[in-house]
Amino acid sequence: MNPENPSVPHSDNQPSETPTYTRRVRYRGTHPRKFQEKYKELNPEEHQEAVAHVISRGQTPAGMHIPICVPEILEALQLKPGMIGLDATLGYGGHTRKLVDQILPNGHLTSLDVDPIELPKTEARLRAEGYSEENLTIRRMNFAALSGLVYEVPQGFDFILADLGVSSMQLDTPSRGFSYKFQAPLDLRLNPQKGVSAAQFLMKVKQDDLAEILFEYSDEPQSLKIAESICASRAHCATTKGLAEVIKQRFPKVEEAELRKTYQRVFQALRIEVNQEFSVLDQFLAHLPAALAPGGRVAILTFHSGEDRRVKHAFQEGFRSGIYESWSKDPVRPSFEEQRVNPRSTCAKLRFAVKSSTVID
Repeated sequence: MNPENPSVPHSDNQPSETPTYTRRVRYRGTHPRKFQEKYKELNPEEHQEAVAHVISRGQTPAGMHIPICVPEILEALQLKPGMIGLDATLGYGGHTRKLVDQILPNGHLTSLDVDPIELPKTEARLRAEGYSEENLTIRRMNFAALSGLVYEVPQGFDFILADLGVSSMQLDTPSRGFSYKFQAPLDLRLNPQKGVSAAQFLMKVKQDDLAEILFEYSDEPQSLKIAESICASRAHCATTKGLAEVIKQRFPKVEEAELRKTYQRVFQALRIEVNQEFSVLDQFLAHLPAALAPGGRVAILTFHSGEDRRVKHAFQEGFRSGIYESWSKDPVRPSFEEQRVNPRSTCAKLRFAVKSSTVID
C-alpha cells in the first residue's frame, strides 16, 4: 500500500497501467447483418469453424471469395511440376493457391490484379501462408496489358487462367458501392483510383446511350424506361440505394423479387461500362496466342453471356486459323453440388483451348 494514502496501491513510483480491452461487436438478434458486425467471417484464420458454418449454409463469408470450378480448371490446364503460368485475375487468391501447389517444385506463377484495395491484402495473406517470390510473383496490372508480359516470358506461358467474375470482396464490401443492398456512393470501379465512378457517368450519359448500355450489357427488357427515369433523376442516383429507389419508383407494382433482378442487371451493366470490361477482354483475347507457349493451355471462366460469346468466338476463330489445335465447343459448368454449396457459381461457364504445337506467331 502507499504509506501516504493507504487506499492507493503502492506503485514503486511507476504509473499504473490500465489494461485496454477491445469490446466485441454487438448486433441485434442471433446473426450479424451488417458487414462490420461479421467480425468472425472477416477473420477467417481465427474463426475457422464460424466460416465453415457460413459456407455450409450456401453463403460466402464476408470479405472472402470462394474459388469456382477448381477441379474443372485443373483438369483443363493439366498442370505439372515445373510449369510457368499466369493467373490473370488474382482476386482473393483461391485459384492462385491451387495453381502454385500443382506446379511445385521449380514452377512459377505470375498473378495479376487491378484492384489496389484487395491486392495488398491477398498478397499479405499468401506470403504469410508460405508462397514466396521464388514461385509466385504478384503484380498490380490489368490483364489487357498481357502483351507487355510477352517480352518478359519470351518462351510463352505453359498455361493461363482468367476468372472474369467480380470478387465477393468487392460485391460485399459496402464502401465499394457494388451492391444495391448497401447504402454507399455508387462507384462500381474495380480500380477506384482510375476513371470515373458510375455516379459520375450517370450525370453525363445521354438517355439513348444509357438505354443501349442497359440492353447490350445485361439484356434488360425495360432498358428504355429505366434510362428515362435515371436521366430524369440523375442527382438521386449518386448512391447505390438512391439508384435502386429511382428504379423502384418507376415500377411501383412490380414485386420485390422481380425488382431485385432488375437491380442486378442495371448494376451489372453500369459496372461493365465504367470498367470497360468487354473492351479489356477483347484486348486480352487478342494478345492471348502470343503469350502462350506452343502446346500451352488457357482456361477462361465467364459469368456473363456477353463475355462467353467473346471467348467462344476468339477460340473458334483461333481454331479455324490453326492457332489453337483444340478448344471446348461446349462450356463446362460447375457441378450440381458446387452450385448448391456456392450459389454464386450458378451462372459460371468455363471454356478452354490448347495452342497448336507448330503455330508460328
